[in-house]
Amino acid sequence: MAVLTCGRFWDVLSVPEELGMLALDALLCISEAPGPALADIAARRVGFFLPPDPVGRWIGSDIRYLGKGSWITVPAPQQAAGRLRWLVPPDGTGALFLPAAVELALQQALGVLAAQANKQGRCPMCGASNAKSRVRNGSRPE
Repeated sequence: MAVLTCGRFWDVLSVPEELGMLALDALLCISEAPGPALADIAARRVGFFLPPDPVGRWIGSDIRYLGKGSWITVPAPQQAAGRLRWLVPPDGTGALFLPAAVELALQQALGVLAAQANKQGRCPMCGASNAKSRVRNGSRPE
């Protein structure tokens, strides 16, 4: 394992696992070469490696942006180390995910999660019960 500094060659956008895995599936379907993606199994998060952005304007519920001044622990390429696993290992070319593609994939993934949560009567972000959906269905809210 190695501890690397963010903000010089790349930044990392870390998102909840369920959202990240759906977004990664969408990103792997486009023709653009993917950048590295890292899974933290214990924290249930996925990190997308992006070009450095000095402003780091990524915002959202449970979104973490690691830019200049941040550090990240990574396993060696093609290896797993404890709780860390490469979903897409670095390939030595310097390829990174395009921020616009990641944003679009995350929006698409959030739409999928929202549709699933709506069917289950739950909030797509926190999983809390949605009392409104039960009232519409004729039952009393809990």
